[in-house]
Amino acid sequence: MQVDPKPEVTGLLDRLAAEALPKSGGLEAWSSLLQAHATLMRRLEVDLAQATGFALADFDVLAQLANAGGELRMTELAGRALISRSGMTRRVARLVDEGLVQRASVDSDARGVVVALTEAGVARLTETAPVHLRGVSELFVAQLDDHELAVLKSALDKVTVDCTFG
Repeated sequence: MQVDPKPEVTGLLDRLAAEALPKSGGLEAWSSLLQAHATLMRRLEVDLAQATGFALADFDVLAQLANAGGELRMTELAGRALISRSGMTRRVARLVDEGLVQRASVDSDARGVVVALTEAGVARLTETAPVHLRGVSELFVAQLDDHELAVLKSALDKVTVDCTFG
């Protein structure tokens, strides 16, 4: 069954965007960013899982910990990671069960929890990082020249700073 487009709906989002977005091409750029992000993340997830049996979200937790020197408070880890904050507790619990991270209470704050990489976590990160980074290189970095990468980084850094709360 084919549904005929309703004239009042055809082009509705474009008309609303023309009123709401001050720059022409804004909605197209936004849509391209979302599509590229979703496509890259799906592909990186599949490639990492097929090559190593490791989930991208698990890799991200280990990578965030490594980038922070090996440990982070749970709240800070949740703010940095690709997965939702609500899923972080379960994911960390599973990574603890696998021996890849450990949890500890913060001495100065009974409510605070620190998550730290274990030696097994460092080993797992060392094993999986080349696969992930090869995917990032081939699927993203190789598609852009140095100037495009610099402009993209600058633009996205501005958005990140402008959107940061607190």
